[in-house]
Amino acid sequence: MSVSPTPPQSTAPATPAGADRPARERRFPRIPFWAQILAGLVLGVLLGWLARSADLAWLGSGLDRIGGLFVQLLKLAVAPLVFFAIALSITKLRDVSNAARLASRTLLWFLATSLIAVAIGLTIGLLTNPGAGTGLTPEDGARPESSGSWLDFLTGIVPTDVITPFTELQVLQIVFMAAVTGVAALKLGEKAEPLLRVGESVLALLQKALWWVIRLAPIGTLGLIGRAINEYGWDLLGQYATFTADIYVGCLLVMFGVYPLLLALVGRVSPVQFFRGAWPAIQLAFVSRSSVGTMPVTQKVVERLGVPKEYASFSVPFGATTKMDGCAAIYPALAAIFVAEIFGVTLGVQDYLLIAFVSVIGSAATAGLTGATVMTTLTLSTLGLPLEGVGLLLAIDPILDMIRTATNVTGQAVVPVLVSARERILDTDAFATAKSFDLNEDPAPQRDQRAEPAPAPA
Repeated sequence: MSVSPTPPQSTAPATPAGADRPARERRFPRIPFWAQILAGLVLGVLLGWLARSADLAWLGSGLDRIGGLFVQLLKLAVAPLVFFAIALSITKLRDVSNAARLASRTLLWFLATSLIAVAIGLTIGLLTNPGAGTGLTPEDGARPESSGSWLDFLTGIVPTDVITPFTELQVLQIVFMAAVTGVAALKLGEKAEPLLRVGESVLALLQKALWWVIRLAPIGTLGLIGRAINEYGWDLLGQYATFTADIYVGCLLVMFGVYPLLLALVGRVSPVQFFRGAWPAIQLAFVSRSSVGTMPVTQKVVERLGVPKEYASFSVPFGATTKMDGCAAIYPALAAIFVAEIFGVTLGVQDYLLIAFVSVIGSAATAGLTGATVMTTLTLSTLGLPLEGVGLLLAIDPILDMIRTATNVTGQAVVPVLVSARERILDTDAFATAKSFDLNEDPAPQRDQRAEPAPAPA
């Protein structure tokens, strides 16, 4: 019987499965999100300078459209996102022990840190006199199209109908309706469960859609920075040099001075570890200039830092609409001093106390959107300063708004960690292992802490 010869065995090493894919990845490495942001920032400055120096109207118009479209996309998701996030966050408090205590402690720390921030802003303003030597005059200002007053603030919370707040983006009215809806759902109990399940699905869809917008942040940064440089040029920075430096110094002092001290001395946790975990939200806030737009990322990093999911679901949306240490504390304090010096108005001790009062109590007027015009007009009108002073500040606002929003979001993440640590509900193991993640990819979902409680700290 004939036997077929055995085919010779190949001695060549086997090619690992998927070997071609890593080779292609090496040729096209993934660019980290922070590098994309930095590239957008640098390219935006260069294109803005080119559009202005060469008088390229088409380039300036393109930058304006790119930046405007990015902000428009962010705002598109704001109204439904705020409504569902606030309403559902209130209902989740029933799953948290000592919910009333946590809510009150959160509010108290919001107020306390705002008071510290406004004190820093006032101190810097009094030491540097940001309005002196600018060359600006009252004629350079212009009254804003819309302004804020205490009457508008108090009466404007309650909407006249349920449609207008969403179409005109009246965030405070949306928060009011969401709060009423959340409390009513709590009272209904099981009868509201089908509606709550629908709300959770809608919120998840909104967050996913917003994540796609977030991925466009490098392009949005290019347009926003390029538009600012094209419209105002470098001469503007010279006129506002002291004021700009004051805002950045004040915000950085709060971010990397006050907050770390509170985390270390009050919360007994590592500030370095906090910033390692919270950095994705901070960098996104800097470029997006929207606390509400950053809210899904802020909540994700807060949960990764060990804050219980149910409490984070309440504190982060609440903070995104009310906790504004940059926009509502440091900025209006320095803006009031700046405008007073330009218009030759002398401020007294009672005026500085009023600034502190407005900043602490009226911070919800900023409502987590880009810019702080409403809060500024509220402060100026309370002090009796000319509202035309707001026009002096609008030119430099995009550059200032980046660091202000980064400060806002940092505070919105610090307070839940601080309260959780003080109340001994912080997952210390999760905090110790939290790390930054690349915004190129949606981070893995957190485990449901209702099903699997976090381990108690030692």
